[in-house]
Amino acid sequence: MKKNTSVIPEPVRDLLVQAARWAARNAYCPHSHYAVGAAVLMTDGQIYTGCNVENASYGLTLCAERVAISKAISHGNRAFAALAVVGGTPKKPAFPCGACRQVMVEFMNSESPVYIAPLKSGKPVSTTVGALLPCAFQK
Repeated sequence: MKKNTSVIPEPVRDLLVQAARWAARNAYCPHSHYAVGAAVLMTDGQIYTGCNVENASYGLTLCAERVAISKAISHGNRAFAALAVVGGTPKKPAFPCGACRQVMVEFMNSESPVYIAPLKSGKPVSTTVGALLPCAFQK
């Protein structure tokens, strides 16, 4: 897999985080009351957003990250540049679950930036797809 050597400028990162926060407002979370939003930046500059969509059968719940990635793919765009996830509090922001990390590995480069931020406000923590899931299962 080719490494992503592009640097995401801070204003673009902040826009991506804001898009994720906007998406979280649409979260359907009547069971956990824990809203999460995500936004993926594509290499062509487009941004796709997603929010968590819960279900009484918890295994059928959709995570915000997988919703955003699926929306991009369903629109024919697979050139991912970065991902932002928002949720939780400044002391305990929402990190992607294992399933989301594996989906990120499937479609993003290991060096692709991932920004984790609290739901309401606060600076994001920067990491990469590879740091979130080292030794990932890959085809």
